[in-house]
Amino acid sequence: MRELDITLERNSPVPLYYQVAQAIEHAINTGALAPGDRLENELSLTSRLGLSRPTARQAIQELVKKGLLVRKRGVGTQVVRSQFRRTEALSSLNEDIAKAGKTPSTRLLEFSIGALDQDIRDVIDAAAVVDTEFIKIRRLRLADDVPLAILTNYLPTRFEITEADMQSKGLYACLRSLGVNLKIAHQQISARLMTEEEAELLDEETPAACLAVDRLAYDDVGQFVEFGRHMYHAGQYSIQSSLVG
Repeated sequence: MRELDITLERNSPVPLYYQVAQAIEHAINTGALAPGDRLENELSLTSRLGLSRPTARQAIQELVKKGLLVRKRGVGTQVVRSQFRRTEALSSLNEDIAKAGKTPSTRLLEFSIGALDQDIRDVIDAAAVVDTEFIKIRRLRLADDVPLAILTNYLPTRFEITEADMQSKGLYACLRSLGVNLKIAHQQISARLMTEEEAELLDEETPAACLAVDRLAYDDVGQFVEFGRHMYHAGQYSIQSSLVG
């Protein structure tokens, strides 16, 4: 059971529970607390730091909600494997990984040119499919060398993107360098089980859950740019969104 060196500013306007939560989160992010480590219990926190029991409980619950800690009956509170969190902004995964302070890398699985399969044509608005040939790009995306996602993208051959581009840059960065102004995307998110091939690529044992995302992206004049069919390791990835009433 790990006891962290936590210093509280009792005269600060920042609530004590939040100070404790931030200190624990910092320890997780820096590796001082590793996945599987047990955190000291609420009773220990309260007596050691001079906190009330509800304050300690609120601090831990804050991190449980963030997916950084998990409570297990008979075991206590443990650090879980950190998740990569992504907002619903129109950005590439490559950019989001870098913004999260991790090093993105790519393994190109397929780069081909040809006609779309019928199931892909059915997903894309028929009025938008005026091209006869499309580039298909399939990549394994890693963050700090940990497999995170398998990305499959289809885009018209009028976009002069090469196999070499996909080895070193993100797709959206390549499109912007070609003068494409991505403006809006529609996406559908669902959950399913990985295939055996997907599980092998993501170093996972089956059965294993994944998040499946279909995304249609358009430019600033409403022209179809690309369709992405992506799957993400459910244990390392989540999508954050804001709802306004």
